[in-house]
Amino acid sequence: MNSIRRRLLIWQISALIVTGLLTSVVTYSLAWNVFNRLRDYGLEQIAYSVVRHGIEYDNEDELRNDKGQFVSQIWLADGSLFYSSLDDTGPPLQPPGLNVVSWEGTEWRVFSLKEGGLTVQVATTSANRARRFASIAPWLLIPLLVSVVVLGLLIHAAVTRALAPLQQLRGEIGLRGAKRLHALDARAMPDEVAPLVNTLNDLLARLDTALTMQRRFIADAAHELRTPLTAIKLQAQLVRRSQTPEDQRLALDELEAGVERAAHLVTQLLEMARLGPEGQQPSHVPVRLDELARQVVSHFSSQAEARNIDLGLSRATAESVEGDTESLRIMLNNLVDNALRYVPADSQVDLAVCREGEQVVLTVADHGPGIPESERERVFERFHRLVGADIPGSGLGLAIVREIVAQHHGGVALTDTPGGGLTVRILFPCVKS
Repeated sequence: MNSIRRRLLIWQISALIVTGLLTSVVTYSLAWNVFNRLRDYGLEQIAYSVVRHGIEYDNEDELRNDKGQFVSQIWLADGSLFYSSLDDTGPPLQPPGLNVVSWEGTEWRVFSLKEGGLTVQVATTSANRARRFASIAPWLLIPLLVSVVVLGLLIHAAVTRALAPLQQLRGEIGLRGAKRLHALDARAMPDEVAPLVNTLNDLLARLDTALTMQRRFIADAAHELRTPLTAIKLQAQLVRRSQTPEDQRLALDELEAGVERAAHLVTQLLEMARLGPEGQQPSHVPVRLDELARQVVSHFSSQAEARNIDLGLSRATAESVEGDTESLRIMLNNLVDNALRYVPADSQVDLAVCREGEQVVLTVADHGPGIPESERERVFERFHRLVGADIPGSGLGLAIVREIVAQHHGGVALTDTPGGGLTVRILFPCVKS
């Protein structure tokens, strides 16, 4: 399980154990050193006691105990052994002071004291001393075990208490749903968690906005689709009721126009959904905007000729922008389609591509009715149409244009065409060489 609590506990308790072991090793070393010093001091005191009082034993038990703990010897000035508690034997004579010697395969700690022509020597084996220290060494581990247990419980309690805000946050997030996306309370959160909560609040706000826009989009789309579908249904009934071939032909023409309007609306709805925040974002590559404009003009040329509209490129310099070719094509299609819908017959629609400083400028100018200045911001909203407009449309064209321009880090503005009409001016960043 990938648990923060478990990780913290493992790391902290492991650090505690390692620290405790190191402390125990140091404590053991110090205790052993002090123990040796005390025992060596004991040998020295015995040596001085022998010098002052000699060696007297009241019984054999005392002699045996003496042999089990240490060996006492007295050497004459000529270096001969005068007395030994080990039956006239023992470690060899050593210089005055504390000495560590090996005798008969055993390590001995020997203290030698020279006084009045005699040398008193007291010795004990290192193994005997180690056994005595080993009997008390386990007691040194008790503080370590107690500290590990107590501190482990305290660390567990501290980690649980420190992670309590995350548990609370988890519960709060679990209560959120599509209808409850209000912000989380970050005031009571620790400083380390507060940035996460603020980021989640930003995400919840964006998600709420996206869901609201989606619900609005679906509602508006259903409303907009109802009109052409109702018209198609009525036109189909008229076809069925037609009495003469001429009436039937006119009804079929109306039916075909209704289907075309519905198809156009569905196409724009799909384009809008593709450009939404949940849609897949295309990768940007250098796109020749002048060549794309020529292709779009060629695509709409037959539609323009049918109404005797002069559609063309008034200016086109070789300029490239970073973008998605299909998205930019959709943008141009919507601009030209809007212009052709609203301009009267025998009119003119001009496209132009040029460079101004560090920007590429695309303009689409027509000589239609134009858009009042008070409405120029609202026409970029989805499904918004001018009051009194009698031209069939969905109100999505300019909304799609603005979305595509925003995805390409550009800007769009609506101005008046000299002599009357509307000019759409779009600015894109130039491709960096």
